[in-house]
Amino acid sequence: VQLQASGGGLVQAGGSLRLSCAASGNIFSINVMGWYRQAPGKQRELVADITSGGRTNYADFVKGRFTISRDNAKKTVYLQMNSLKPEDTAVYYCNAGGLLTTMRLYENWGQGTLVTVSS
Repeated sequence: VQLQASGGGLVQAGGSLRLSCAASGNIFSINVMGWYRQAPGKQRELVADITSGGRTNYADFVKGRFTISRDNAKKTVYLQMNSLKPEDTAVYYCNAGGLLTTMRLYENWGQGTLVTVSS
């Protein structure tokens, strides 16, 4: 399973960015898709995730500012980030888990996309 993330970049505080992550490969199903981030010198942390049924979960520090969504037909997860703050600066990674066509479980990470928020 490959996860291709895109959409990062440089934005001023208060601005918006939209991240996308498309999954491909021998995928039978994708249960949970999510976004994590890792700032320099810090551990990777969950930003938000979403189930195949559309149930969402957000970290407290992004509630009300970020929105996660997915298109199951396209095997793609999105993260709309509004009201960005300098502390949101990090490498953002997408994650997906589910079943392969061989009925084996998988959990994979994308390559990461850098988001830089200037003050």
